[in-house]
Amino acid sequence: MARVAFIVEDMFEDSEFQVPYDRVQEAGHEAVIVSSSSGKELTGKKGAKITSEKSTADVAADDFDALVLPGGYSPDKVRMDENAVALTHAFHDDGKPVAAICHAPWVLAEADLLRGTTVTSWPSLRTDLENAGATWVDEELVRDGNIITSRKPDDLPAFCAAILADLP
Repeated sequence: MARVAFIVEDMFEDSEFQVPYDRVQEAGHEAVIVSSSSGKELTGKKGAKITSEKSTADVAADDFDALVLPGGYSPDKVRMDENAVALTHAFHDDGKPVAAICHAPWVLAEADLLRGTTVTSWPSLRTDLENAGATWVDEELVRDGNIITSRKPDDLPAFCAAILADLP
């Protein structure tokens, strides 16, 4: 059984959290909600309520097998959390899957993980990601090394399949 961290803050895209979270659990793995503080109630853009189980300051990449970064407005808050950025960098450096959908590649840019990579995202991030050193493409799923990216909720089937394929 793998352990998968989901780093989430308020205003996450509901489906981009819930669908991968459910797929990870349905496959028999443990999904853990991580945010800037443990026990924090988080609200999705469409009103879903979730509660963080762990704080970004209290976990390490060694505690998990993969990282999922849901989109929405949450990534803009996540990238301001130094612990979340350091954690994302540690997952990447350890060669563990780092999956980011929609606006979540902003976190990858903040962690300086995009130089020389090919990624996708919500189209409005294109310039930001290119400025961070990535080649941006408009595809439902892009895998570059251990970085997995997708554009939007319509891409969730491919995104989830890629995450599950990388779990031990």
